[in-house]
Amino acid sequence: MRPEQKVFKKFTQNAKTLAIAESCTGGLIGDRLTNVPGASAFFLLGITAYDNKAKSKILGVPSALVKKHGAVSKQVVRAMAQGVRKILKTDYGLGVTGIAGPGGFTKNKPVGLVFIALSSGPETIVKKFLFKGTRLAIKQKAGQAALKMLAM
Repeated sequence: MRPEQKVFKKFTQNAKTLAIAESCTGGLIGDRLTNVPGASAFFLLGITAYDNKAKSKILGVPSALVKKHGAVSKQVVRAMAQGVRKILKTDYGLGVTGIAGPGGFTKNKPVGLVFIALSSGPETIVKKFLFKGTRLAIKQKAGQAALKMLAM
């Protein structure tokens, strides 16, 4: 069973809802979820907040947080997951941010660095990944990792 099918089963059986804020994955997670018939039963919102202004204005990520830690950070992805969850008051919020390359990297933040956050209730879990490969491969690996987190 594919991860998106496991997510569908988990969320529908438990009557839980989900909202997603994607950055580096560019909507791939939402695309995969909506390929499962009936996903609208749990998947309420998907936002591709690629620009920092969108992260702040739509998701409520404090611009000071972005300035201090950078858009690709555990602090910002946590705020993304919590912010998207608040928009429609879903049970879960997922946030993904990273550097897919080939540019945009620094010494401390290499290409392939991805943070994924899952927020539910008072708890937000953040995981850090370092993927290898092309831009598309990194995006796909990040999407796969996010779906696996949701399916757990």
